[in-house]
Amino acid sequence: MTQPRPQSSLAERARETAGPAAALAGEPLEADICVIGAGSGGLAVATMAAGFGRKVVLVEKHRMGGGGLSGSIPSKALVAAGRRAQAMRTADAFGIASVEPQIDYRAVQSHVRGVVSAIAPNDSAERLTGLGVHVILGAARFLDRHTLLAGDYRVTARRFVIATGSSPALPDIAGLDTCPYLTNETIFDLDRKIPHLVVIGGGPIGLELAQAHLRLGNRVPVLEAGRVLGNDGPEATAIVLKSLYAEGLDVREGAKVERVERFGGNIRVFLSTANGTEAIDGSHLLVATGRKPNVSDLNLHAAGIKLGRDGIVVNRGLKTSNRRVFAIGDVTGAPRFSHVSSYHAEIVLRRALFRLPAKFDRAVIPWVTFTDPELAHVGLTEEAARAEKYQINVLRWPFSENDRAHVEHQTAGHIKIVTTPNGRIRGATVVGPQASELIQVWALAVAQKLSIAAIAGSVAAHPTFGEIGKRVALRYYAALPAKGNIRKLIDFLARLG
Repeated sequence: MTQPRPQSSLAERARETAGPAAALAGEPLEADICVIGAGSGGLAVATMAAGFGRKVVLVEKHRMGGGGLSGSIPSKALVAAGRRAQAMRTADAFGIASVEPQIDYRAVQSHVRGVVSAIAPNDSAERLTGLGVHVILGAARFLDRHTLLAGDYRVTARRFVIATGSSPALPDIAGLDTCPYLTNETIFDLDRKIPHLVVIGGGPIGLELAQAHLRLGNRVPVLEAGRVLGNDGPEATAIVLKSLYAEGLDVREGAKVERVERFGGNIRVFLSTANGTEAIDGSHLLVATGRKPNVSDLNLHAAGIKLGRDGIVVNRGLKTSNRRVFAIGDVTGAPRFSHVSSYHAEIVLRRALFRLPAKFDRAVIPWVTFTDPELAHVGLTEEAARAEKYQINVLRWPFSENDRAHVEHQTAGHIKIVTTPNGRIRGATVVGPQASELIQVWALAVAQKLSIAAIAGSVAAHPTFGEIGKRVALRYYAALPAKGNIRKLIDFLARLG
């Protein structure tokens, strides 16, 4: 579930007018599993459980597909459009005349909506109904530990799964409540050019949208109170920032926004930095300062479900303080990615359907920032390992030593692998071209507890970006010839003829 649209079902109106007794107004409905929220995680639970013959109820009060269709997919479609525009500007490196692209912003938004429209049928109520899922389009509210009021139904189920997702979190900035602003979910509603977009927030969402709009011909300052991409290592972040600066993106770290106000038909942002205070004018304001869990109208207290600072409190099996209720995805405060919600869904299904002891492992979660260059990571970072005083090996290989990178004129960046002394892969960071694809094999390696020998012993096609993985793995063995015992073994084998 994402931010609600005002609506009132028959059951809700009855409850509002009749008081506590209104809970009896809903039509009884029993299920094996009742899922609240039709984002990626909720849809995965509902479809797979129905596929195993379970009676499933799915409740969604806003939009089928959740945040993926309203935020992440449109943003990646916009990033793709910006990448095409930038390719036209930089074609001279390939012997093709560079040109300044003519941007039709309405057509760009048509492309974005076309992508969403192509994906939406997979998440539709009609498709789910066809799979045997009882879909209720309406709000959900717990009446007690065993019962949910959903639309016009009183739902009882053996298991409930809360998958209501998250919504953009708004910072405490004076004047923000009186100024028009955009979020990563509403910015795609605009059909006209955004000549001067001021972005508050230098996390992945802010930087991705900022670079995309810059490439589409807009002025874009990015204001970040702390450090840009604060959850990523400074070494990799510096490579991304260098590229953004080279394109002309105005990124300001340590810039705290004090207040905003209307200024004619525009907005004015007042900020404080180490150099003092200043004001920035813009045509539009994008607030990209994080997200908050959607829990406000679920009546969790009635169900005996504990709520923490970051969302619903769950154990590693994703079970809440109510043993009948699981919670998955953004609403738990876990890394807020669609693939995390889907991973959570698999854990819940293993536990709820097969009674398997599946548990959430944060270390196997990859995350990607879709800037150019991309930045991807999985597992243990070098900084975290050293802070915990782990014994590790750190292996690096630059894209500048990769043949395909030279073919594509994309040589900025590197891969960095963290292993134990005996070679077990504990983490990987890729910053450079196609990092979002290259990280996949390392996510598998971390999840399966593979040794670096597994990568070193593989064969990579040439010339590909993927060869960088093979080369960095071989770095683990680079010091072996210098070790005395290895040299003695080689000398002994040589004497055997």
